[in-house]
Amino acid sequence: MSNPHATSAFMSVLDKRLREVFDGKFAEYDSGMISKYFRVISGDSAFEEFNEIGELPDVTAFNGALSYLTRSPGYYTKLEPKEFAGGTMWERKLLDDKKFPVFNDRTSDLAESMGRVRDKYAVKPFTGAFGAAFDFMTSEEGIALCGSHTTKSGVSTTTGFSNAGTSAMTKTSINATRILMNKFKNGIGERINMGNFVVVTPDFLSNTAYEATGYDPSNGAKSMLDPDSANHKINTAAGIKVERLMRLDDNSTKNWFMVDWAKMKKHLVWLDRIKSEFDTTTDFDSKVVKASVYARWCYGHT
Repeated sequence: MSNPHATSAFMSVLDKRLREVFDGKFAEYDSGMISKYFRVISGDSAFEEFNEIGELPDVTAFNGALSYLTRSPGYYTKLEPKEFAGGTMWERKLLDDKKFPVFNDRTSDLAESMGRVRDKYAVKPFTGAFGAAFDFMTSEEGIALCGSHTTKSGVSTTTGFSNAGTSAMTKTSINATRILMNKFKNGIGERINMGNFVVVTPDFLSNTAYEATGYDPSNGAKSMLDPDSANHKINTAAGIKVERLMRLDDNSTKNWFMVDWAKMKKHLVWLDRIKSEFDTTTDFDSKVVKASVYARWCYGHT
């Protein structure tokens, strides 16, 4: 048995003369990030499989007999949840002798730890968007989420199939990205109906994004005026919303993204196979008190 919280390491919590002891918790950890960016589903299997079905081509002129349209197959995706678990231990006499209400809730710290890990993974579709090394996913296409995509239909992918860019965030680049997204094509080379554009920005670029789009989500303020002009020109980037994703800064303060929010919520999938389970017990021989958390989950994109 190793690493129990020992009395010798926490002598201060045994001294009642102290005014208070702060145990490091601010609130129950729940950022809401996963439910905001992902379609959250549950599962009852060791893995979940997804398969695309291609779009139908255009109907043809009717000449007295129906022309029957056929689809091309899409790509296969497999999501396989992994196990996450951790525990913590306390000496019995430490819990008996402490004079302050620390360690009373045996599992809240474990809940915070698990929630923090989940959030770190939840930002990876963005921070890892330019690589094809997936944490939980098997992708038949094998292309990065932001990359030059392919099809099974045989159509040309020269234009409309790359969603990776390198432009710094400006009003001009936001507009250019919106125009490029409106030219995205589906598996048979037809335009995808885009809309509900949202700029996802790290905290470092949030003020730049607010000024460029005339939209501040913190207070709902909106402006149609061009931030680069004193002549009351209309801001052509106005109307595009901004979402500040704080954990983007942990990876890069320069990378920003534009999404169709409805399509993102459909195709970014978070699978909770087993939600966090907490257990506590007392070791019979040593009387050490133990607590643990266990969960299985994964994420991916379809």
